Amino acid sequence: MKRTNAKSVGEIITEVLRKERLDLKLDEQRALALWPRLVGAGIDQYTTARSVKNGVLTFTISSAPLRNQLMLSRTTLIQRINSIIGREVIKEIVFR
Repeated sequence: MKRTNAKSVGEIITEVLRKERLDLKLDEQRALALWPRLVGAGIDQYTTARSVKNGVLTFTISSAPLRNQLMLSRTTLIQRINSIIGREVIKEIVFR
């Protein structure tokens, strides 16, 4: 018996994630993992805590001048993250 609508394992996983609404959570974690690549190792070393919830990335930055600089470039960082992921996942970045 030959199946005409066979799906790949990747397609099935994608469907299950979307059905269970886990695809957004997965993309949020991908966005969090992008941070070191976006800002580089020099800035990343000042990041002491990271989290993501409901489209808000939260970082604790141990350097006040660096925190201020990053606050000025939040919009650009959000656009770059969402561009890499391919959809709007991150809506805000909070630096503490």
